Amino acid sequence: MKVALILVGKTVNRHFVDLIEDYVSRVKHYIGFDVITIPELKNTKNLSPDQQKQQEGELIVKQIQAGDHVVLLDEHGKELRSVEFSKYMEQKMLTVNKRLLFIIGGPYGFSSDVYAKANEKISLSKMTFSHQMVRLIFVEQLYRAMTIMKGEPYHHE
Repeated sequence: MKVALILVGKTVNRHFVDLIEDYVSRVKHYIGFDVITIPELKNTKNLSPDQQKQQEGELIVKQIQAGDHVVLLDEHGKELRSVEFSKYMEQKMLTVNKRLLFIIGGPYGFSSDVYAKANEKISLSKMTFSHQMVRLIFVEQLYRAMTIMKGEPYHHE
């Protein structure tokens, strides 16, 4: 099984870029992991939020392949503690045959087409974070999940 994170637009803050790259390289020691960046839309000032969601959704859906298990990182998703997320990942590693895709939407969320492709939704917190921060938080939690599975000392109870 491979894991991929799909996100809309580049990470622009250099501090976040460095930290995300660090955690991505750490995750790759445990599992096949890719970050797929969908280019930001041009001229979004001329688009309504719904139009922007729709256009971003079309680009996201193009990345989804038959057999992928799609998980949206969504504020209305199921909340998991880090240990629960580790067990979730362990279970997915046994049951997902192709790719496990985690998707972070654009600033206005997901289009109905993306929701229709989703197998499930996970929320990282009840709090709202910037899309730049969500990227970092997710890759850190994925790394944490891998270390918990391996019994390594990164995570403390």
